[in-house]
Amino acid sequence: MIAESLAPLFVALAENALIPLQAIPNFDLGMAALAVGLAAFGAGYAERGIGAAAVGAVAEDDDMFGRGLILTVIPETLVILALVVVFLTL
Repeated sequence: MIAESLAPLFVALAENALIPLQAIPNFDLGMAALAVGLAAFGAGYAERGIGAAAVGAVAEDDDMFGRGLILTVIPETLVILALVVVFLTL
């Protein structure tokens, strides 16, 4: 019963499997958005521990503010560079 209901889906997928990726509308924009999204996800993942450590260091010693700020900003450059690459390629 389940195989019978999925058969039209598999037939449609098999017919459309030979479409080249360039024929998909807005494929480059989708890939650009994926690149920026993955870079932002990576930056957020990297910054989760850095931000907490920087706040703790500044709470103990006010002179650590500059170092904490620099270490917090470094992962954000990943997103900026991803945006630059996207704008240069589109």
